Amino acid sequence: MLRIGQGYDVHQLVEGRELIMGGEKIEFHLGLLGHSDADVLIHAIMDALLGALALGDIGKHFPDTDETYKGISSIKLLEHVRILLEKHGATVNNIDAIVVAQQPKMKPHIPKMQENIARILKLDISQISVKATTEEYLGFTGNLTGIKSYAVALLAVKHVSKEK
Repeated sequence: MLRIGQGYDVHQLVEGRELIMGGEKIEFHLGLLGHSDADVLIHAIMDALLGALALGDIGKHFPDTDETYKGISSIKLLEHVRILLEKHGATVNNIDAIVVAQQPKMKPHIPKMQENIARILKLDISQISVKATTEEYLGFTGNLTGIKSYAVALLAVKHVSKEK
């Protein structure tokens, strides 16, 4: 059986934080504000994967009220999601994601982001698509107030477990 999930995440850009995207540190004068490292790309992907199995969202699994996750690398959280997928007999066919940011330019970092995601999910890099776009100086991404990401994941599932 095939299952599809979609994910979305957004975080505010602020001074004094590192910018982490797809598990990569990107040199920029602003970073994303969040309880974890605020990696919107990884967060959107995790929500897409969890959604495909109707397992809720990242807030359910990694609540921002739990100090365990304060400052944690989203790559570590993605690894936990991969283990959940395995427990539910799901394999990832592919992931298609997009980062929406006016600055900095994501293109030079995309190959490494794809490698990081593929490595953690134990996939071939050809199964991971990461794209980037701007909003032509419109909205909160255009005025450098935040960055957002969308993701879609297609999973093959042997059976759908009622256990959440």
